[in-house]
This record gives sequence, C-alpha cells and structure tokens, in this order.
Amino acid sequence: MSEIFLVAAEASGDRLGASLMAALKRKDGGVAFRGVGGDAMHKEGMTSLFPMSELSVFGFADVFKSLRRLRARIREIADAIIAKPPAAVVLIDSFGLSLRVAQRVRRARSDIPIIKYVAPQVWVWRSGRAKAMRPYFDHTLALFPFEPEVHRNLGGPPCTYVGHPLLEEVPQMRPGESGRRRREEKPPLLIVMPGSRRSELRSLMDTFRDAIASLSRTHGPFELVLPTLPHIEREVREAAASWPVRPQIVTTEADKFAAMRSARAAIAASGTATLELALARVPHIGAYRVRWWEAMIGRLLVKVKMALLPNILLNDRVVPELLQEDCTAEKIVAAVQPLLDPGEARSRQLEAFERIDAILATPEPPSDRAAAIVLELLTK
Repeated sequence: MSEIFLVAAEASGDRLGASLMAALKRKDGGVAFRGVGGDAMHKEGMTSLFPMSELSVFGFADVFKSLRRLRARIREIADAIIAKPPAAVVLIDSFGLSLRVAQRVRRARSDIPIIKYVAPQVWVWRSGRAKAMRPYFDHTLALFPFEPEVHRNLGGPPCTYVGHPLLEEVPQMRPGESGRRRREEKPPLLIVMPGSRRSELRSLMDTFRDAIASLSRTHGPFELVLPTLPHIEREVREAAASWPVRPQIVTTEADKFAAMRSARAAIAASGTATLELALARVPHIGAYRVRWWEAMIGRLLVKVKMALLPNILLNDRVVPELLQEDCTAEKIVAAVQPLLDPGEARSRQLEAFERIDAILATPEPPSDRAAAIVLELLTK
C-alpha cells in the first residue's frame, strides 16, 4: 500500500487536499494518508499530526508573532516524514512553510517525490521563489493556466496546470430555473463575504456594517446572507449582532452555494471568494484593508496592477476594487448599488464572467489531473 503525506495550512487547502485524496482513492484503492489537515481531509481518512489551526497565520504581523510555534511545527512535520518515509509528499498552500519542510526533508532524503500543490503566485511578487523551489520540489501543480510558463521562465521546477478546484463546484454554484427567477425577485438577496481569517474580520466587518446600513436607507429592503466558516462563526455572529439588517449566517458549502444561486449581488473580501462569485455569475465588488505598514510593503513588492482574481484572469478591471483608503462604506455603497438593479454595470460583469469559463477550462476535473500527476511520480 502506498502512503502519501499531505500538509494543508488553511481551510482552502484542507478542501483542496480532501478533493485530491478522494481522486487518489478513485484511481488507486491501495493508497493511504498521513499528514496535517482539517475536517475535510479527516473525512477522507487522514489523522492529523496536530490541529491544522497551528499553521494558519496570515499577514506579516501574524507570522512574526507565531514564528516560534511555526518553526516547531515545521520540524515536527519534517521529522515525521523522515522517520517513516512515505511514497510521496504533497505540500498544499503556504509557500514559506512548504519550502522549509521540503528543505529539511530533502537534506535527509533525496528519494521522496515532493509536490507543491498550488503554485506560489510569483507573478504577483517575490519572483525568486520559483527558482528557490527547484532543488527541493519535483513538481508544481498550478491553479491558473498562465502559471506553468511563468514558472518555467523563472527557472522553477516542472509545473503543470491542473485547473482551479472551484471548477468542480460550478454546477452547485450556478442557478437553475428557480434560482434565476429568485435573482430577479424582490427583495433582492445580497451576499456579504468578509473573509475567512480573524484579521480580515477585524478589518472589514465594521465597514461592511456601515455600508449595509447606508444601502438599506438608499436602496430599500433586501435580504442578507453572510457565509462564513465554523472556526470564526462566533466572532462573525458577535460582530453582526449590531448590523441594522441582520444577516442569515451560514457555515456550510451547501448553504453558501444555495445563496449564490439566488443572489442579485455581493460584497466580498479580496481573495478566492471573488472567483467563486464570478464563476457563480454573481455581480460583486471586492474590498480589502490591511495595516498601513503591510500595505506599504505590499506596494513596494507587488507587481500586478489588479488585485482581484476575476480581473487578473480577464486582464480587465471589470469588478470594482476597493482597497485600503478606498475601502470605505461610502465607496462600497456607490459601487454595489448599480449591481442591484438592471443596467450597464451589472451587464458588463455578467458578460465578462462568461469568458472566465473558457480561460480556466480543463479536459478533466482538476483533482483527477492532480492525482494522476502524483501517481506518475510514485512510479519514477
């Protein structure tokens, strides 16, 4: 029986790892798993070395505060791999953590295939990461079609576009006949997605509350759904208790997708949520704010002109980006109000979102393609 060691650091990586595990089991019933993951990976049969939350940090400040703990966990992961070598190692998300684990493992064992699932976004910043990976990783699995060429040009390890995992969720996200009717009915349904990290909640929830209050006065009644995750549900409920329009708070993927099928528009934190909404064909705006010094460092290092994934894929600023000083309640209301009613702003987004399907298209489900590459590396 082949054993594969997987490590995920965040909720999105946990879902990605679980899909990969399911695909590996479909292709090879004799595969077993060890590593670090969350609830989704546990359901697919993996017992985690320690809680995944021990690895979940975001932003410069959070990383600095957690350095000692992260170093200890990196050693623990690498030592577990070296002590009982698996057939392959798959390191998901978190580039810094993945690189340090791979370095420690590679120094002790040169014969274990190490795969990076989710190519680091070297096209955004820190392009030297591609070349830094080459001595330690056998293969990189990319979520976006332009990434293999970028990594190749920068001297990275072999890189293959397998597809974005959200492509497998599209049938659940898009409306059928009843959903299309609901999107046109009154009162409209508005989705608010303030992010999956506590730092994002601290930064955005009050601004989103003020925007909702203003929108309820200027636009009239609407229903509100706020998808979140179980690990931050308590903080979300506490923050939303003072909102003038009380949101329906949902914590499951099924309920989130149900809301997307019926939603007229959305307000979302910059990140994967904006790509979800684009694939669900929900017009939306993206907002984000970090500490002033984090923003200053980001402006010095970041190379892309646009922040939201739909805009980057389309090479067009179709979705309004309200970042830092532009992330205010007034500007959010001004950007989202035209999306709640028929008109050019709404039509332009819907037409653009249709093009994303062709941009991201893959010949097979992303998890199946990723599993095939992992299994190929086992036989080399």
